[in-house]
Amino acid sequence: RDLHSFPTRRSSDLEPGLIADSGDDATTRFLEFFAATIRNKNTREAYARAARDFLCWCDVIGVSDLNAITPIIVAGYIEQLTEIKSAPTVKQHLAALRHLFDWFVRWQIVKSNPLANVRGPRHSSLQGKTPVLLANDARNLIRSIPTGTIIGLRDRALIGLMTYSFARISAALQMNVKDVFLKHHRLWLRLHEKGGKYHEMPCHHNLEVYLREYIAAAGLSGSPDDPLFRTIDRSTKALSTTRLQRAEALAMVKRRARNAGVETPGICNHTFRGSGITSYLDHPDARLEVAQHMAGHADPKTTRIYDRRQEIVTLDEVERIGI
Repeated sequence: RDLHSFPTRRSSDLEPGLIADSGDDATTRFLEFFAATIRNKNTREAYARAARDFLCWCDVIGVSDLNAITPIIVAGYIEQLTEIKSAPTVKQHLAALRHLFDWFVRWQIVKSNPLANVRGPRHSSLQGKTPVLLANDARNLIRSIPTGTIIGLRDRALIGLMTYSFARISAALQMNVKDVFLKHHRLWLRLHEKGGKYHEMPCHHNLEVYLREYIAAAGLSGSPDDPLFRTIDRSTKALSTTRLQRAEALAMVKRRARNAGVETPGICNHTFRGSGITSYLDHPDARLEVAQHMAGHADPKTTRIYDRRQEIVTLDEVERIGI
């Protein structure tokens, strides 16, 4: 069946029909898997989507029992998924389902894990696909943001934070006002990273200016436990008390890039993390291990994926062609 759109006999976001049909114990363990074993909100959402899509697909093709799911059925699903999803997404779906069925085996909901020996598509990336900006383009984009309003100050501070601290958008948006603090007479950041970890680092002097002006204009210093980056009330044009979400930040980034005349296609929140890392590594005294620490990466190979200096070198070499 076509994975783009298929009806389900009976399902909900929390409980696909196949789970409901397997009894109360299966329903309980299914919900416990997401509530008790996965602490990261983004991972939980991604794994829940993967599980629901697969179980609803099984429902449609006529699988009536969890124990009736075989490696051949799983392989067929993965084959169809590969046609419409990227290899990393398919591998993520496969990992989610493998962990879910391991959980089911543990609680004797199923006899064995049908995904244990199913392989996903090969994927090896030595360079990230997220577009990055040259230093001048990133600088011009930040400087193009009007700062006569609170929304301009907020947007400049957020984009500056992602650029100068290599922060993930999720880590930046999870910050509260108290996560910008004084230490050694300078502003420091406390980023909320994956796995409940905190990562602290000093502010670049430009970022310090952006944050100080934003916090002062918004009057946030008296609310240390409130969100740092918030939505704007459309009627009053003032900051609300609601935390800014990733989709809203993405819309803002695209709008600011468009207004600045940035022509880089596919620009997104992650662009500024990659741009900052590339700019840092382009410095003659930069060290990969320091960039790794600043970015909060567990493996230096991940940091190298963000390094796009080779693109600049390649362009320079191409320009040597004298025709």
